[in-house]
Amino acid sequence: MRTPDGRIGEAYWFYVRRGEILVVVGDEGPRIPSSVESMLENPVTHVMGHLDDKWVFGVDVPLDLEGAPEGHEWTPLRQLYGKVPELHWTLAGRAEQLVNWGRTHQFCGRCAAATEPSPGERARLCPACGLLSYPRLSPATITIVTRGGAEEEVLLAHGRQFPGRFYSALAGFVEPGESLEECVVREIKEEVGIDVVDVQYFGSQPWPFPHSLMIGFRARYAGGDLVLQEEEIVDAGWYRADDLPPCPRGGMSIAGWLIEAWLKEQAAKA
Repeated sequence: MRTPDGRIGEAYWFYVRRGEILVVVGDEGPRIPSSVESMLENPVTHVMGHLDDKWVFGVDVPLDLEGAPEGHEWTPLRQLYGKVPELHWTLAGRAEQLVNWGRTHQFCGRCAAATEPSPGERARLCPACGLLSYPRLSPATITIVTRGGAEEEVLLAHGRQFPGRFYSALAGFVEPGESLEECVVREIKEEVGIDVVDVQYFGSQPWPFPHSLMIGFRARYAGGDLVLQEEEIVDAGWYRADDLPPCPRGGMSIAGWLIEAWLKEQAAKA
């Protein structure tokens, strides 16, 4: 908050460089800095609100800036998970997205004029043609499909984006003019060739890699054989709870939350 003389008091400063967040190094683990004196001159700063009665800022650090202030280090956003409080990691992801949006919307996408902040809202305004550009958000569905009764199985797939042998739930971006449920049905049909029914919402998660909103679902197998979309899927199969391949369980992603919730259901049946 502001001090009596109008200055910003203690705050959370999320400095973003190349997919990395600046943290204070200490014996108790990394933490988000409350101040970094004279690190940058006239930095591009995004106001993100308040937390614990402190201002929260995202700061754009030039991509070519090397080194870190004494007692600090740069940590990739993914690697920061579990090392700082989860809320701080979520805010770091928000800062990453806002900084990248600011970097990529300095000029109008319609007429190429330089943009400026739009008063009263988080947007960039083109003074020449009036185009408003808001932070980009790409919604994507992520779904686990189940089949069977007493010995239920879950469908997991090894996507080409995963190194090694690692399986997860099926995911894909929502197309224009498409509902979330329609996206679930289409993506599963495209990626593994089967039909699903009973599409049910599970939860959502902001996902800053780079600017997604992951929306989780459960669905039931309705028919068809597994036919893989080979440019995206290496392998897919049906697995029992006691015979899962390497896959996320809990942890930082909604894929892990979906699988963990299903495993708890299976344990309750036993």
